Amino acid sequence: MIIVYQYIKKEVYLFMKNPRINITFEDETTHLLNSLAKQEDKTLSDLVKELILEALDRREDMVLSAIAEIRDTQHTKKIDHENAWK
Repeated sequence: MIIVYQYIKKEVYLFMKNPRINITFEDETTHLLNSLAKQEDKTLSDLVKELILEALDRREDMVLSAIAEIRDTQHTKKIDHENAWK
């Protein structure tokens, strides 16, 4: 495997196919994650990856909802469904 480092704004970014992220949790959180992983018959890393992806989806939904609320005004020109697809 070839590892390429790129220096941007005094930070080092590691470019590889599946970069690794090291996270440190408190003991209580680690215990809860291990218990949940056992209940769901998953590895700890698979469970944490799944939870992070779910959180990112939720955050994206919140941002898109906020944008939609800004755009949803009473004075906005409306286009009916059929004309929107032409």
